[in-house]
Amino acid sequence: MYVYILRSTKFPKQIYIGKSSNLKKRLLAHNQSINPSTSKYKPWKIIWFAWFEAEELADNFEKYLKTGSGYAFRNRHLTIG
Repeated sequence: MYVYILRSTKFPKQIYIGKSSNLKKRLLAHNQSINPSTSKYKPWKIIWFAWFEAEELADNFEKYLKTGSGYAFRNRHLTIG
């Protein structure tokens, strides 16, 4: 399972964090307006991803990245700007 971070190319301050077993297919879905929460900020590009063998670990890390300390961690170590 992949955990990934996307950045909007039109709105660079917009970041999206998600998880998927098929990263290429998921990015395509984001850029084809299939996901309502990301459609208004498309196109998206992948700026970071990691593979987790256990889905539970991916779930936990995705949730962590969406917390206050995860926000600080991702801005310090995983994203630029």
